[in-house]
Amino acid sequence: MRTNDRREEIVRMATTTGLASVDELAITFEVTASTIRRDLARLTDEGRVARTYGGAIALMVHQELSVRQRILEAFAEKAAIAKWAASEVKSGETVLLDSGTTVGALAHELRNVPKLTVATTGLTALQELAGSESVHVECLGGTLRHLSQGFVGPLTEAALERMTFDRAYLGADAVTPENGLCEADLQQTRLKELMMRRADEVYVLAHAEKLGRSPFHSWVRMPSRWTLVTDDSVDPRLVDQFTKRGAQVVTVDPNED
Repeated sequence: MRTNDRREEIVRMATTTGLASVDELAITFEVTASTIRRDLARLTDEGRVARTYGGAIALMVHQELSVRQRILEAFAEKAAIAKWAASEVKSGETVLLDSGTTVGALAHELRNVPKLTVATTGLTALQELAGSESVHVECLGGTLRHLSQGFVGPLTEAALERMTFDRAYLGADAVTPENGLCEADLQQTRLKELMMRRADEVYVLAHAEKLGRSPFHSWVRMPSRWTLVTDDSVDPRLVDQFTKRGAQVVTVDPNED
C-alpha cells in the first residue's frame, strides 16, 4: 500500500474504530511502528488525527457539518429519495418531518399535497412549507440547534406527546444495521426515539454514503419495523444486513426522471 493510501485508510478508520495503538496499526498495515508514528505525525500536523498518551492514538472525532455545508452534498440522491418518500404520503394524512436537508427536500415535494398536516422540528422544512396554502403546518418549537437547524429539548418533546402521526420521516448523521441512527447530540437521539413512537410508519431518509458509518457516539434505537430509503449505490451486502435486522430497504435511482 502506498504511503498516501495508508494514511487515508488510517483516517477512514477513525469513523469506525475511534481508538487504536501504534502496534495495532503496524500489524494491520504490515509496516513498522516507526512508519506508523511518521504517518501519525503527518496526520496530526494536518489536523486529521489527535494523539494521546501511552503510544495510543485517538482518531479525530468527525465534525458535525452545518445545514449550509450539507445542502449540496449528494444533491441528486437526496432529491430522488425525497421524491419517493413523498409518493407514500396521501391527502388528508398527518406527517412528522425531522430536521435536515434530505427531509427538507421532502418538504419541498409535499407543498401541493391537499389537506395535508405537517408537524416538524426543522427550520428547513418550515421554510419550504411557509408559502403553501394547502398544507397545515405545526411547528414543534423548543431549543434551536444552530448546526442542524432543528428544535430539541423538553418543549419539543412535550409538543410531540400531544400528537400522533400517520408517518414520520427522519434524517440521520449516519445509519448502521447494528446500532441504528447515529447522531452528534444525545438530545437528538431522545427526540428521534419519541418521534418514532408517535408514528404508525417510520422512514429514515439517508443517502448511501451515510450507511455503515459511525462518526459520533450517540445512537437512536430502532423500532421492530421501519423503512430505510437510500440511493442505489448502496452496497448490496449492507442492504442484506439491514433487512436481516427487520428494516425494509428501498433504493432509488438518482438518474431516473
